[in-house]
Amino acid sequence: MVLDFVTPTPLGTSWGLGGTCVNVGCIPKKLMHQAALLGQALQDSRKFGWQFPEEVKHNWMTMTESVQNYIGSLNWGYRVALREKKVTYENAYGEFVGPHTVKATNKRGVEKLYTAERFLIATGERPRYLGIPGDKEYCISSDDLFSLPYCPGKTLVVGASYVALECAGFLAGVGLDVTIMVRSILLRGFDQDIANKIGEYMEEHGINFIREFVPIKVEQIKEGTPGILKVTSKSTKGNEIIEGEYNTVLLAIGRDACTRKIGLDKVGVIINEKTGKIPVNDKEQTNVPYIYAIGDILQDKLELTPVAIQAGRLLVRRLYAGATTKCDYVNVPTTVFTPLEYGACGYSEEAAVEKFGEENIEVYHSHFWPLEWTVPSRDNNKCYAKIICNIQDSERVIGFHVLGPNAGEVTQGFAAAMKCGITKEQLDSTIGIHPVCAEVTTKCGKSSPGTAEVKSPSLVFQSDTA
Repeated sequence: MVLDFVTPTPLGTSWGLGGTCVNVGCIPKKLMHQAALLGQALQDSRKFGWQFPEEVKHNWMTMTESVQNYIGSLNWGYRVALREKKVTYENAYGEFVGPHTVKATNKRGVEKLYTAERFLIATGERPRYLGIPGDKEYCISSDDLFSLPYCPGKTLVVGASYVALECAGFLAGVGLDVTIMVRSILLRGFDQDIANKIGEYMEEHGINFIREFVPIKVEQIKEGTPGILKVTSKSTKGNEIIEGEYNTVLLAIGRDACTRKIGLDKVGVIINEKTGKIPVNDKEQTNVPYIYAIGDILQDKLELTPVAIQAGRLLVRRLYAGATTKCDYVNVPTTVFTPLEYGACGYSEEAAVEKFGEENIEVYHSHFWPLEWTVPSRDNNKCYAKIICNIQDSERVIGFHVLGPNAGEVTQGFAAAMKCGITKEQLDSTIGIHPVCAEVTTKCGKSSPGTAEVKSPSLVFQSDTA
């Protein structure tokens, strides 16, 4: 049996079967990122000979309707798949009420009790709010954005997470006036050299940044779709107060685990009191042997959909098919779909220095200019690749970072190579495919850790001798 229930957002948004990724995460995010890329491609196309009227407009409602129609087809597909596998699906909120027993409450308030031999908690996370006047009344989160029934207009994005930067990126990419309010650093936990390059690129492309400020009050000046909101913010460094007016305020300041209201205390499952995360052993088993957990709610694990899928699949095989393979949480690749995409696998430079010592790592890097960008003559030397190697282990690659078009497609292949233990020597002996962006990874030159100066020539793919 599957229990799945979406508690509506403060603005009343909810969605169908499939979880965050499908409904309000990776899928709509990547599709709206694609909408922004198409806008850039339209601009580039003139230099390639395409002719069309000067004025090109984007229609928010057409985009959201198309995206939601696709998501609806996925929701239906999951329901059909569950039925075909004879899995009972209840659109009801589940909470433990005693050993081996859960209570399921549907949207009409009807309650049912169910018992089972084993339970798997995969409740994920929901966006965090600021806890200031007006935040839940007037602000939206990523849970609301992808089905927003009107164009958000001039938007303030609060936060510096990948969710914040991705949403800000595609909103600006479809032509909106976007400001990002950052409390401290961009992309905490990611390579900071790369994070700063992303910020610079976004700023150069018209996105405004307000740094070291946090909102303290949101007020509605005018009702509407969108209306007008006044945001009062305070400096994190002093007492300076600033005010600004926006049509929409999008909060992307982090997410909280959905573990505190599902009755875990009734069955004795231990959670981290500060974060709500659940500690598990290497078999995804909680301290209560018949209760397992996967996904974003796990303590000290990566918050990525494919990680949860892999962990769940392997768990079920171990429980019911006699398998023994455990989920490998090391060298998991990921991509941040900012306007300049960022693919990463393994250690950031900061984490590598902390783990192995600065004297034991070597950093190789290069800027590059994608061939497709040379004809429209834009963004020269903005793309970047960084390879981090462990000197003490035959210069094995322990960190892979690429900033450029199709970064996810590039990173996926190198993640497999890193699983196989690729070294810098093997990478250098690999012949590059010409002329593609991934070719840069076979030609990165040495640098000093922490420096952004390129000591190898940048790769401009214009001829066979580039």
